[in-house]
Amino acid sequence: MVDYCPMTILPAAAGYKAGDVLVLVGELFGRGYANGLLEEAKRLGMTVLGTTVGRRDSDGTLRPLTAEELTEAEALLGSRIINIPLEAGFDMESPNGAPSVAERLKKAKPDEWESISFEPGFLEQACAAGTARFRANLQQVMTELERLIPASSNIILAHTMAGGIPRARFFMPLLNRVFKGSGDKYLPSEPFWNSAIGQLCDASFNEVTADTFKYLIDASAGLRKRAEQAGSRVACTAYGYHGTGILVNGSYQWQSYTPYLQGFAKMRLEDHAVAARKQGINATVFNCPEILTNSSALFLGVELSLYPLLTALQQVAPEQAVPLTERCKALLADGCSLESLMTTAADYLGAPLINDALEFKSWPQHSTREQMELMLATSAKLMEMHRDQKQLICAELSRLVFRSTGRLMVQGSWSSTEAAVWLNHDTIAALVTDQRGADLLD
Repeated sequence: MVDYCPMTILPAAAGYKAGDVLVLVGELFGRGYANGLLEEAKRLGMTVLGTTVGRRDSDGTLRPLTAEELTEAEALLGSRIINIPLEAGFDMESPNGAPSVAERLKKAKPDEWESISFEPGFLEQACAAGTARFRANLQQVMTELERLIPASSNIILAHTMAGGIPRARFFMPLLNRVFKGSGDKYLPSEPFWNSAIGQLCDASFNEVTADTFKYLIDASAGLRKRAEQAGSRVACTAYGYHGTGILVNGSYQWQSYTPYLQGFAKMRLEDHAVAARKQGINATVFNCPEILTNSSALFLGVELSLYPLLTALQQVAPEQAVPLTERCKALLADGCSLESLMTTAADYLGAPLINDALEFKSWPQHSTREQMELMLATSAKLMEMHRDQKQLICAELSRLVFRSTGRLMVQGSWSSTEAAVWLNHDTIAALVTDQRGADLLD
């Protein structure tokens, strides 16, 4: 495990300029963290190159995007995409003709999760096949990048891959019990995680979320050497999560969403950055605050730690925070005040049941029934205070987070010396009060 290393001083201005290149390794879908990287790169005049995970035909065959799909994906990205499938993971692999993980789970029932198992060596073989496919395609992408990017260009190789839940309907009702369950529907995360199904998820999360970063670092050796010989820089960045420093009981302290089972893979991601640093490679995992996205909808309660960001901004930049505050107020239901909403969130985050259970060295923690029920009830209460539950204050705050972290990551990648850095709420507040981030509250 890496030491807790929050960014306490804003990074010096980076030297990126027009002609330098940001490469998104991981396809852009909807709005989320990666949009902040795109916005900052384009603000600096950098060229953006995207990648795709490809698509699966009805028979399971992985293929590049069709002309129509490519046009749509490039329109969303606003830039060119290298059309070589970089799907990560192994749930669709059939080693030696054996049925894939996805095929084996097609007829599985969620209430059978404790009895499901795989024969010895199968997952390892499937994972090896998925890794070989991914690395071979990634090498083709690197060959394309060497053709497209001048040696004189500085480069950011931005790893944006995360997740890894195997593709089987079996998982959704089961995971809903783990992450949203209360009462009789509550399923403790620890026994689930220690089961064969949980260990499948662990292996899949490791492969998709963490090990793809190592494969990227390994595959880019030629690109990095060429750039360095030309006097250019290459930075390898990745999005991490390892808790966040927020305002709790009036002071900033580290906290985390629980149960964050992907946390084991996020620590493995950090380990790959540590190993790269030991080889002199500029690799940094930027641990970002929680945000609310389409992909985080499974994790009700993850948004609760977003609310104190508004308080942080009001404390350090009361005048600049007024437009954001007014936008947030406009989202509340009649009869609900922003003060009562913020108090409800603060009471939850400061509650001994939640606050006292968290410890950085033992992260990620498993769930308890009492913790889950308090978290889910608080989340539901806060959502009910909104005029429209599809238009949430957390969406406003999430936009600020991904715009700010994107800027901090691009700027910080130029001269970063750490394998893992935390971008906490006070860091974001400091950025928006600095002239370099004054536009982020717009």
